[in-house]
Amino acid sequence: PGLLLGKEKEDGFNRIDLIKKLVPVYIEILDRLRQQGAKWVQLDEPCLVLDLSDKEKEAFEYAYHAIAKRRSGLKLLVATYFDALLDNTKLALNLPVAALHIDLVRAHDQLDTVLSLIPDNLQLSLGVVDGRNVWKNDYEKSLNLINKAIEQLGSDRIIISPSCSLLHTPIDLDLETEIDPDIKNWMAFAKQKLNEVNELKQIINGNTTLLKANKDAIQSRALSRKAHKQAVKDRVAAVTDAEVTRQSTFLLRQDIQRQRLALPPLPTTTIGSFPQTDDIRQLRSRFKKAELTQDQYEKAIEEATIESIRWQEEIGLDVLVHGEFERNDMVEYFGEQLDGFLFTRNGWVQSYGSRCVKPPVIYGDISRPADMTVRWSTFAAAQTDKPMKGMLTGPVTILQWSFVRDDQ
Repeated sequence: PGLLLGKEKEDGFNRIDLIKKLVPVYIEILDRLRQQGAKWVQLDEPCLVLDLSDKEKEAFEYAYHAIAKRRSGLKLLVATYFDALLDNTKLALNLPVAALHIDLVRAHDQLDTVLSLIPDNLQLSLGVVDGRNVWKNDYEKSLNLINKAIEQLGSDRIIISPSCSLLHTPIDLDLETEIDPDIKNWMAFAKQKLNEVNELKQIINGNTTLLKANKDAIQSRALSRKAHKQAVKDRVAAVTDAEVTRQSTFLLRQDIQRQRLALPPLPTTTIGSFPQTDDIRQLRSRFKKAELTQDQYEKAIEEATIESIRWQEEIGLDVLVHGEFERNDMVEYFGEQLDGFLFTRNGWVQSYGSRCVKPPVIYGDISRPADMTVRWSTFAAAQTDKPMKGMLTGPVTILQWSFVRDDQ
């Protein structure tokens, strides 16, 4: 997918035109792998689940046919994931490779189409174990897909696999010693997901004990009051249209805001958080280690907040922010104050480049037992006569930056 992710800066230039220069590099790399004893090589092509132009489809055909002529003794598996092949199904199935991987977690409905069109000489890799979440696989659902494929193609043409690379999940659930045991029994990190792939094979070969244990875990989660909270469900069901419909127009609200804030034309402000300096990070670390009391920690945060407010006043900003020094992370800070979230100690995953994050896990119905920002918003507002913004991380961002439930 490298070329499709590239950007063009010159008129009349199409990045796909570079394919003829790129293919020889792949041929050389594949030849070196073959010389080192490799029998199989996987090439990831997630772009096959996107809408492709005719020119891009032609590039796929050119590249793989050119590689096929030079890959003697080496089998290729093309991996697709994150969605269904849809209009690219025939293209993917007819590439001159030994096996094709499809994501049956994000797009299980594509299996029937793939089975109806698959050539007789192609092996099929079934991505049935979720590579992008932290929940235990439901073996019954996966077995239904696997058995359907085996019935048509035979077991010798089927490969069982995670849906995508496991770099999107933490490494090992065994390292998490502080998670509620009941909830931990519903979960699986990368190490456990590889074991699930193996267990699915064992179950197909007759191991009913593993299947029963998995059924028990899935049933435990489905019935758990830790995940399913009737009070939350009742409150959501009671929400009326009137509660989610504004009672005034934007123009009216805008006029009220102008009168109340009395801001100048082109008011100045900043987005919200100020840098988490070394001093703030060390302060938080000392607090977590119980080297500081709650009062000492909050006093230091207050001082940092006041300092940031004074600086904004000095440079003449019109609408101020409090700096968010009390927040360890824009998602974790709120998740820690909501019922239904849990946090791991070692659940790091790659975000981009070399940056890693530790996403929270949403395991149950969410509720807010107490206010979350009033303490610091009121403190900050009391330090200045200027308007003070209050910042909340939006619900969609919290969902996108968390491991979400898959049982709803």
